[in-house]
Amino acid sequence: MMTRRLADRRNFLAASALGLGAFAMPAWLRAQGAPIRIATLVPMTGAGGTYGPVMNKAAQMVVAEVNAAGGIFGRKIELLNEDDQTSPEAGVRAARKLIDVDKVVAICGTWASSVTSAVAPLCWESKTFLATVSGADSITQLPHQGYLVRTQPTTTLQGRKFGEFALELGAKKTFFMGPQTPFTQSMIDNIGAAVKKGGGDAQSLVYEDKKTSYRGELDQALKSKPDLIFLGGYVPDTTVLLRDIFRAGYKGRLVGFAYGVNQKLIDAVPAEVVENVYTIAPSPASTSNAYKRLAGMLKIDNVDPYTCQVYDQVNLMIMALAKAGQVSGTAIRDNIRLVSQAATGAKAVDNAPDGLKAIAARQAINYDGASGPCQFTDKGDISDSRFRYEQIKGARINLLKIV
Repeated sequence: MMTRRLADRRNFLAASALGLGAFAMPAWLRAQGAPIRIATLVPMTGAGGTYGPVMNKAAQMVVAEVNAAGGIFGRKIELLNEDDQTSPEAGVRAARKLIDVDKVVAICGTWASSVTSAVAPLCWESKTFLATVSGADSITQLPHQGYLVRTQPTTTLQGRKFGEFALELGAKKTFFMGPQTPFTQSMIDNIGAAVKKGGGDAQSLVYEDKKTSYRGELDQALKSKPDLIFLGGYVPDTTVLLRDIFRAGYKGRLVGFAYGVNQKLIDAVPAEVVENVYTIAPSPASTSNAYKRLAGMLKIDNVDPYTCQVYDQVNLMIMALAKAGQVSGTAIRDNIRLVSQAATGAKAVDNAPDGLKAIAARQAINYDGASGPCQFTDKGDISDSRFRYEQIKGARINLLKIV
């Protein structure tokens, strides 16, 4: 009888540790068996439709891993997904459903800055946590009360990197062309500041989105005789603009956002239209264990930065809930930094299952992700980022450097 009791006790303790029952959790919380709901709100369609499906897939894989390890508080995580269609209106409708009907505690992955700007007030008003991959400076200037973080560097930083790269390419006269978005003016200002600091000249033009030709706008840009044009749009309008640039016989350099000049665009135009175009993007931490782990899970060699960021966001939100010992958007807000930028001596982790075990053992943890160190300022901005520079040659994207 004594042997049986000891065996039963050992089995109970093992099961408790696996499900984080080793936490001194309130009985009322342990008794609640309903799944904990979080969501991805990503562009499955529209201008960002290239990225949304794989972003959601990465999030699903994190949740599957955590659930296979017992969930948190003995409860499973349920991941919901909505398509924001790369549209603020569709994003708001989807967010209202997730918040009001599905009762999620957190949303992650909003891609377009216009979508994030529209959705964010719904989140902070309902105390739903929001993690985004949008870069517009204005986003973290909103009165979000801490219910928002972003893993994408600001457009202030991105604009400076674009301007500095133009100077590195030898450009003296640059011209920015792009549609009106929440980040456009910041990009114009910060590119211009960097170019002018290096002794160059920077001009710009904001065009109407979704046109079938930008030849009139291009002719206006070409009057200034730029030796480099920045392509500031998404894939649909950049595709049209590149065709017009090719037909105009422009021989200067072209630099675009990596989300606007990607493989989808390359496949949509003749090779000569996009040959030699440069791209810049925030870089994943491609040498990190988290990145290698994610790439292996997805079975792809090169994981885009947005997918890496969503992977990190879901890991962080789950660990923040476990750290808090309660389930709410406020719990994530108050604990996300405690699992991502803990004091020296914290246990380094690169995935939620390992982090949950450490939390259950009452260890401080420091998550280092696929997108890089996930450390946030008080405003919710990512503290630092590396950038990836590439060029298209022979209809292929070729890496130049990561710095």
